[in-house]
Amino acid sequence: MEQELFPNRLAYKRALEAMRSGVPNRDVVAILGSNQPDAEREFSGLIARLSDGQDPPDSSLGMLVAGDFGSGKSHLLEFLQNVALTQGFVCSRVVISKETPLFDLEKVFKAAVENARVPGLTGHMVEEIVSRLRYDSEPYARFSEWSNRGDNGLNRLLPATLVLHEKLNGQEELSNKISWFWSGDKIELKAVRDGLKSINQQQAYSFKSLPARQWPRQKLKFVLELIKAAGYRGWVILMDEIELVANYSVLQRGRSYAEIARWMGQVAEENYPGLVLVGTVTADFASVVLDQKEDRDKAAERLRARQREEDAITAARAETGMRLIERGVRSLAEPDNDTLSTIYDRLRKVHSEAYGWDAPQIAHGIGVGVRRRMRSYVRRWINEWDLRRLYPESEPHIEENELQFSYGEDTTLEHSHSDDEAPSVREVDRPPQLY
Repeated sequence: MEQELFPNRLAYKRALEAMRSGVPNRDVVAILGSNQPDAEREFSGLIARLSDGQDPPDSSLGMLVAGDFGSGKSHLLEFLQNVALTQGFVCSRVVISKETPLFDLEKVFKAAVENARVPGLTGHMVEEIVSRLRYDSEPYARFSEWSNRGDNGLNRLLPATLVLHEKLNGQEELSNKISWFWSGDKIELKAVRDGLKSINQQQAYSFKSLPARQWPRQKLKFVLELIKAAGYRGWVILMDEIELVANYSVLQRGRSYAEIARWMGQVAEENYPGLVLVGTVTADFASVVLDQKEDRDKAAERLRARQREEDAITAARAETGMRLIERGVRSLAEPDNDTLSTIYDRLRKVHSEAYGWDAPQIAHGIGVGVRRRMRSYVRRWINEWDLRRLYPESEPHIEENELQFSYGEDTTLEHSHSDDEAPSVREVDRPPQLY
């Protein structure tokens, strides 16, 4: 803080407002840092494995971090996002929610695309990346060759749209449709076939029917390679509030654990080299959900009881995902007095600069018998300074209530083809004209 962090008071006030709300942003991270050096080092090690000159891993990489409510999980993700962007990675923040359930790969993929940030660029991720493609470059040549290989597991519609996008001249409407198809939307097969015919490529590509639920993982693999073809080092997915899984039904929880295994690169049949996941979960999730709710014993078995091959595969992956949560989670470090003193001094200077006054000294250490989260300390200091500035003669008394996350099932989160019922034939075999 020897020099000013921001150019004007408005920026300082914006940072303080974010901290009052408990929603970290870039300004807050610039002031506070991460205060989690072990997690920083682990993340730096993950992305270093994707550096030029090293043999990249053959699948995705990941880490899970755990902490109580208000301990700084979302703050850490914001910090790691800044690190990833400066290191040349496309980065997406995905908050698990009712609208983005972890067990639904299609919705999580779309959320990752919609919330993605591309280093140095603004706008929709796929459109921005496509604008960076250089069709005469070596990375693009490798991407085109890979997409057309017969052993990559891709439906031929994906390489067909790639060659179309490269060869189209002035057909902006179809190019936009292709970009949105890669982003997770459907596309008319007739439009693709007509486009291929216009460039004399109709004989080179034939499309077979593909169940709708197989498209998300294919598009995830394709877009990841597209990102690298445009010159970026990979794709970092920052997944917040995984603990919401506890509110799902037992089958949905089982599928969610299987998805954690997928994102963490622990599914042998699916490879996503260049993908890095950082996920957050509450500190007591394993003890409450895996133990008390008996998911360790029940979730995979409920899937196997359906006696379908697909569910048996998911059950095995779910067991892997639960082991990751149980044994592979890094706990966030709790603040000590040295950390609190450093952050307190920074915030006092920021508050003074923001409001043109000399914020007074207030109690800021760890009290005897008192255990607070980092967010609690920060908001407590800011609130007291606010009150002392507005009411100089007052002696503020601040009370706080600790919020507890509910691990009970929530029936409002029940969800279409991923719920306790098997998908209908109509849901699986969609009309062939749209994919």
